[in-house]
Amino acid sequence: MKGQMKTAPMGWNSWDCYGAAVTEDIVRQNAKFMAENLKQFGWEYVVVDIQWYEPNANSHEYHPFTELCMDEYSRLIPAPNRFPSSADGKGFAPLAEYVHSLGLKFGIHIMRGIPRQAVHQNCKVLGTDKTAREVAKTASICYWNSDMYGVDPHKEGARAYYDSIFKLYASWGVDFIKCDDIAREMPQCEEELVMLSDALKGCGRDMILSISPGPAPLDKAELFKQTCNMWRITDDFWDKWELLYDMFQRAEKWCTHTGAGHWPDADMLPVGPLRQDYGKENWTKFTEDEQITMMTLWSIFRSPLMIGGEMTGFDDFTMKILTNEGILRMHKNSRNAHQVFRRNIGGVEFATWIAQDVEGGTYIAIFNLGNEEATLKASLEEFEIYDKVEATELWSGDAAMFDGEIKVTLPAHGAKAYRF
Repeated sequence: MKGQMKTAPMGWNSWDCYGAAVTEDIVRQNAKFMAENLKQFGWEYVVVDIQWYEPNANSHEYHPFTELCMDEYSRLIPAPNRFPSSADGKGFAPLAEYVHSLGLKFGIHIMRGIPRQAVHQNCKVLGTDKTAREVAKTASICYWNSDMYGVDPHKEGARAYYDSIFKLYASWGVDFIKCDDIAREMPQCEEELVMLSDALKGCGRDMILSISPGPAPLDKAELFKQTCNMWRITDDFWDKWELLYDMFQRAEKWCTHTGAGHWPDADMLPVGPLRQDYGKENWTKFTEDEQITMMTLWSIFRSPLMIGGEMTGFDDFTMKILTNEGILRMHKNSRNAHQVFRRNIGGVEFATWIAQDVEGGTYIAIFNLGNEEATLKASLEEFEIYDKVEATELWSGDAAMFDGEIKVTLPAHGAKAYRF
């Protein structure tokens, strides 16, 4: 629900590590790990990603036109073979109750629209005498997933369908909705987004609304602020340096639209064990320096932070970057973040960002976007700092004194963040 949070959400999502194949036992083990090891640092959402209603989902791949689990009112329900506690009509209520018992919050992924299966069977829609076939917009389909048709906002009964699914999710105790196949589908899905958002706001339970995939169109920023809490500024983000490099220009374009209750979303943090459905040995391909760069940019920019890896397999380094109190304070307190400059110095590209700390002070982040170790030397006047100042480097905790200039040596693809 709009405006319920002053800081960007922090949590875990099952997609990067399990794709469509996550099961209840995996969700429970990750929730338990978060409660015991990360909750104290602000991590709180546990989100089940796509295809939880598909009995045969087993990887990151989709099964076209497969049979889905659904109730009599065209609403998808968890597959009981993968989520045993959902049997006998309980839905996600027992799993949500477990997550809540740990002091955490529970979320699910949904696709925009109404199941094609419901349309083909002409199933009922709760709260109206119209059927799934009568409210569907069959020309509106997702090109990468065959589960759904769009819902036509101009048809009687369309709003009743969205009311019915969000009331169901509210009865389960859902706190977070990630709605897919909508963020970049503008302007053709604009009216459906407004209808969906209004239905969620009227369901009687506070829920975060996150929309994806990106890149969301920049000219719809005001629409996104009014309808949802998070919107993806990129397509799926994976552990490739080229995608991280590209995020700097995306963040620069979107940084002015970050504020209480609404956050441009740079997507998940692909850290630790990934793609576990393809093998337990799979690990993020980002170097440690690249992971520091990612966490620094996401935090000063105030993107939502959603962990992508299997948390029970984290090593010490992964835990350190996710529990650095200075970086997480920057994520919470950063205001008016923006890029100061991005330039080539001695053949190496550097980017610098600045933000104000809402509790007082200034954050400066410096990034080496080049492929070799290099030193940045810049006047503090470029950051509108005119006095001799002391700063703390957030990753190391080291104090440093700067007098008129800042001089920083960084490894390839590395970053440092200072609080002045």
